[in-house]
Amino acid sequence: MSFGTAIVTGARKYADFAGRAGVAEFWWFILFVSVVSFGLGALNISTPLGMLAIGTTLASVWSVVVLLPTLAVAVRRLRDGGNSWLQLLWLLVPIAGVIVLVLRLCDPAKPAPGSEAIPRI
Repeated sequence: MSFGTAIVTGARKYADFAGRAGVAEFWWFILFVSVVSFGLGALNISTPLGMLAIGTTLASVWSVVVLLPTLAVAVRRLRDGGNSWLQLLWLLVPIAGVIVLVLRLCDPAKPAPGSEAIPRI
């Protein structure tokens, strides 16, 4: 899957927790979200009064907007790797939990239950 296709798919399936997402779809989408977040945070232009940092505000709004699509693509990616969505709870464990979750998200795709190929004779 290409970068653009992953973004479109992530946006189109923003609340679809069913199905599967390949490694490329997940990581391209995460790259897009991260680059936009970094770019918005870098805009940190203060207002003349210094009370509101525009970049931080935009980055915060962006984070809220992409929370559901990111969770959805992560759940689909975990399912594609043969894991349960409950693996997301590793995020509650400081440092080591993030490492374990990243390893789970990198698992190769497993065949879906009931979709075993019929052997050729």
